[in-house]
Amino acid sequence: MDSRQLRSALGRFTTGVTVVTCCDAQGRFVGLTANSFNALSLEPPLVLWSLRSASPSMAAFEAAPRFAVNVLAEAQVELSRRFASRTEDRFAEGVWALGEHGAPVLAGSAAVFECETVSHQVAGDHRLFIGQVLACQEAALPPLVFQAGHYRLLGEVL
Repeated sequence: MDSRQLRSALGRFTTGVTVVTCCDAQGRFVGLTANSFNALSLEPPLVLWSLRSASPSMAAFEAAPRFAVNVLAEAQVELSRRFASRTEDRFAEGVWALGEHGAPVLAGSAAVFECETVSHQVAGDHRLFIGQVLACQEAALPPLVFQAGHYRLLGEVL
């Protein structure tokens, strides 16, 4: 299997764009852009996301008892780029606050899921994180989506 071909074919699947966050052992905010977010179960309420094993943020997420998934709105495309970069202070942009369950949450997101880490395990070159949703909120905002290597905007289906 050619990994470039696989990546290209996987890119044909449209995904939402999120910034997943936690606090490290010193209480500092840690976050990154991820489009590997999915619903897993309604009873109990579980979600999952994955992180590349070589990520510099891996240790913080492995140790964090809680995380938040901030589903970005269309207007937050620059935040997606910022959290996908090597920028030092990623949280200098956007309106961030510590959520009621101990992870950073972003104002103006299309949705936020505050989660308790249930498990994490290695799967290929990534680690899968499963979280139980402790709280969620949503706003009637169009989400930011990603497809074939580009950000996309949703349009109405007639």
